[in-house]
Order: sequence, then structure tokens, then C-alpha cells
Amino acid sequence: MPNLIYSVEDDASIRELIGYALTNAGYEVLSFDNAESMLSALEKRIPALIILDIMLPQTDGIEALKFIRAKYENVGIKILMLTAKTSEVNKITGLELGADDYITKPFSVLELTARVKAHLRKFTTSAADGALIFAGIKLNPSSRAVTTDDEATILTYKEFELLHYLIKNTGKVISREDLLRDIWGDEYFGESRTVDIHIKNLRAKLKSNANCIVSVRGVGYVLKEK
Repeated sequence: MPNLIYSVEDDASIRELIGYALTNAGYEVLSFDNAESMLSALEKRIPALIILDIMLPQTDGIEALKFIRAKYENVGIKILMLTAKTSEVNKITGLELGADDYITKPFSVLELTARVKAHLRKFTTSAADGALIFAGIKLNPSSRAVTTDDEATILTYKEFELLHYLIKNTGKVISREDLLRDIWGDEYFGESRTVDIHIKNLRAKLKSNANCIVSVRGVGYVLKEK
């Protein structure tokens, strides 16, 4: 789900503070007081970013980080670690194991929100005419025109909607279920394979940029740089 964040913190007051700040910033936040619950949730929904406290009961943040990076290595989940002010070793260990960033306690919610926004900032740029540009793809939402490597690309209605959705959520893993709901609508009762067929056709039309649409096994798709 675009802009979905998992927050894992066993301190209830900090957990509530994080949830409140990021929800107000426009994100969907699911909070957990232990790593086990979060890891179970990962099997059903993939977030764009995980805020992961290091000092957790049972499975600590470092072990959870190692597990996520091993099992979901191609998914591109951003992970921001929360550490105690004196835990320099944990900071280094976390970064070496694949954490994208860390923030020390106590922290400012403004700083936390700024860090999150920085990591989830879209890779797309906007042209003067309002078009979205990603790699060699240019998509204009108002005229519904698409060019690939400066050549006109003719897309069906659903192919255009799929590409538009993926570009708007560059770098985020989108599940087939989310694509069906947001593009085909809640009233659609067809198979999720419908998405796979449209993605296959879309890739063929994107030519040299086809590999930018990456399959995430068992989940869905993500648009990212080749």
C-alpha cells in the first residue's frame, strides 16, 4: 500500500507519538509493540518503510532487521532504526546490516517526520507541462499521452492507469490486491492474474524501460531504476 508505514516500539507513549505524528503527515501507520507481530503482518502487507526500535522484547530490532533484509531483499523496504543515545555499536551494526537510517532517543517528531518524508520522496520529476517523468518514460495525466525514449507509446485505458499508478508510487511495492482495488475498483471480482497480464502487455510497450517494472514474488510490483 502506498505510504504505508510499520512502527515497532514497545514503549506505548513513544509508539502513540510516532503514530499520531505520521498519521497527521498523511501516512497510514500500523503500530506494533513487538517484532513478531510486525513480521507476521509483513506476510500480508508490505509497507514502504519500517520504523524499528532496537531494544524490543523477545526478537530485538537487529534480529528483525536481519530477517527482513534476508527474506525481502528485493522488495526495497526502507528501514529506520530507533536507538538509545549511547548505542553507537548498535547504530553501526544496524547500518552494516542494511538499515537505511537511524534516529536516537529522545527525538523530535518533526525530525522523525522529515526523515521519513526524505526516504519516501518520489523519484519522479515533473515537466513544465505537468507530465511525470521516470527514466525514459514521460506520462502526461491531462492529455493521457505517453512517450518512451521520446517515441509515442499507445496504451489502453487500464495500461495507462497502471503506469500512472506505478510512477506516482515509484520505489514502493504495490500488491496485486491494491492494484485491483484502486484501478479496477471495489466492484471487480475477477482474478488477480488480470494485473499480471496487463503488466506483461505494458512492459512490452515500454521497450528499453520494461525492466523498470520489477516483479516481487508473492506480492506484486514495484517501479524502480534499472
